Amino acid sequence: MRFLLVEDDPMIAAGLREALRRAGHAVDWTADAQVAAAAARTEPFDMLVLDLGLQRGDGLAVLRELRRRGDTTPVIVVTARDALQDKLAGLDAGADDYLVKPFAVEELLARIRTVARRRADLLVPEQLGAGPVRLDPGSRRAWVEEVEIHLSAREFSILEILVRARGAALSRPQIEQRLYGWDEQVESNAVEVHIHHLRRKLGAGVLQNVRGVGYRLRA
Repeated sequence: MRFLLVEDDPMIAAGLREALRRAGHAVDWTADAQVAAAAARTEPFDMLVLDLGLQRGDGLAVLRELRRRGDTTPVIVVTARDALQDKLAGLDAGADDYLVKPFAVEELLARIRTVARRRADLLVPEQLGAGPVRLDPGSRRAWVEEVEIHLSAREFSILEILVRARGAALSRPQIEQRLYGWDEQVESNAVEVHIHHLRRKLGAGVLQNVRGVGYRLRA
């Protein structure tokens, strides 16, 4: 998944970014409420992890704007505001979960999985499929023709992106946009290398080239 992390403490942000990246996610970070609001309007994030005390604004205002324009992207609020009225305000504004600092990173990752499963139950089946490929995003397991295959974090993320495209072809830049954060250095052939490894693991004909466009999964 691709996360927008909105956190004003650089040390906390660095730890969360590292933990999310180790879990196989792409992470973009800002400490600025106005930058966060603009990014959420224009870029395809799968989830926001949102502090409330921010530079140039308040996280609650970012959340309210998001919901006001009908954006249902999941949002987990992480904040030092622990009063009951603050929790109620965050949840009433549209947060999917509310986590009070300090917290263990493992708890945040567990809550992310819970929110993702909850949204999956509402929007799509918990397991995703395209042709012979089946995925369980919650456990990050994958199967081809009912045979489980073992993928690296990046390989699973690319496969999930292609499965969610429902047979549409995606270009390399489209895949990179979902796979990498703003400040990550992307080698020119990184996606092609992961695609090569995926092809070998998926078997012949499952992951197809579309000349002049990019890649897609066999329907």
